[in-house]
This record gives sequence, C-alpha cells and structure tokens, in this order.
Amino acid sequence: MQHKWIDIGVNLTDGAFSRDLPDVIERAAESGVETLVVTGTSLEESEAAVKLCEQYPDHLVCTVGIHPHDAKSVDTKTRQALLDLYQHPAAVAVGETGLDFNRNFSEPAQQIKAFEMQLELAAETGLPLFLHERDAFKQQQEMLRTYRDDIVDAVAHCFTGEKSALYGYLDLDLYIGITGWICDERRGTHLHPLLTDIPATRLLLETDAPYLLPRDLKPKPKSRRNEPCHLPHIANKVAELTGKSAEQLSEETLANTQHFFRLDKR
Repeated sequence: MQHKWIDIGVNLTDGAFSRDLPDVIERAAESGVETLVVTGTSLEESEAAVKLCEQYPDHLVCTVGIHPHDAKSVDTKTRQALLDLYQHPAAVAVGETGLDFNRNFSEPAQQIKAFEMQLELAAETGLPLFLHERDAFKQQQEMLRTYRDDIVDAVAHCFTGEKSALYGYLDLDLYIGITGWICDERRGTHLHPLLTDIPATRLLLETDAPYLLPRDLKPKPKSRRNEPCHLPHIANKVAELTGKSAEQLSEETLANTQHFFRLDKR
C-alpha cells in the first residue's frame, strides 16, 4: 500500500533540477509525494519559486522569504516586494528565514534585522514561519518569543540540534521538520532518541533536496542528488525509530502539514 506524504522543504529552484524538473515532480508523485513545498531563500529565488508554482499548480506551493545568508541583500524595497509576493495564492509561508551564526555569509546584525522584518511580516500576513537556525539558538529563541503571540505557527526546518534546542522550540509550540539527517550514522544518531519527544501533532517531514541525500539509501543515485521521491525512505526511518506504522505516520504528518500551511483551506 502506498502512503501519502508532503515534502515541506524542496529547493526546486536550485540548478540541480534545471534539466529534468518535470521528471523529478513525476517521480515524487509516483512515490506518494504529490505536494511539494518549494523553498524561497532570497527575493529572486522566491519569485522563481512562485513562477514554478504557476507552472505546476497541482503539485507545488512555496515559501517566500530571505535566508540569513542573503540578509545582506535586504534594502528599502525588499519588504514591499515580499508583501506583494505573499498575495500570490501559492505563497504559504514566510521564509526561509532565521539566523545562521555558523558561516556568517551575512553579518549577524544584518541577519537580525532581516529576521525581525520577516517576523513582522508573518504577524502582518497571518502566514506561518519557515525557520532556519544554525549556531544561533539563544538569539533566535529570544526573538521568536517576543513575536510568538502574534504568529500563527512556525517550523524549525531541517532540525539537527540537541535536546535543549528541541525542547526550547517545543516550548514555543513550534513544529519540527525532520530530514534524511537521521539516516546519517556519522552525525544524525543523536536525533534518534529525540524523535519520540516530538509530539505527534508537531512533526513534519522534508528532504531539503537536492541536499541531504540519505546516506543509507540503496542504491544511491549516480548524481548523488537528493529528490523528493526519497521522502518515503526518510519516513520509514522515522516510523522505525518511533515504533509507528508507516500508515499512522503518513496520516499524522499529512494532517500536520495541511494544517500548518493551511492547505486544508485551499
């Protein structure tokens, strides 16, 4: 029996998908992953994500936002440009936004300013937040707490942190996005016991394709490119680690995702 899934984070505007995007979407649908949430990471990429959604309205929706790496690109016109994109019916979340003090492609002060702008936009538009965070949990948690009462929902996308961070996000009533990181025996095993700490109503699944190809996937694609069709593989690993059936996990995460992105009201 094939189960239904929604991939909450796919970087379909990435050049890795430029040659065979229709096939990628078709393979995903054949695997039970009929809906993909395309990640917007800059103004340009968010505009591209919206255009993709217009080409594949039956399969794609998208987030619209400025990734912390691109925070330095924010200028006086960015806020209104994002607001205009949020009017598009395919735009279902604000982000990818947050803080990344690990690589600092944008200065921390620029990141904080861009993140605060998008926190305000989430409150203003009523859209949920699609969050990125790396080595910036304390600052991000403080900013989220300040705005939490005004934001409908938020997800810690691609969560790879420790127990303290997980509990901190759950205390703010956030959703948690789990990727193929859990399939990496070198750096993902610390997440295994934490999966059972995530409430069933707060778990979302994603591939973050073309990144994070599950290391235990066999056979591996020659390209080493991750695809949304691999989401059921990740889901099966989550089911195994949580003691749930794939059917139960499918029903739970499908309901969670539809509610989070308000897909059940479309």
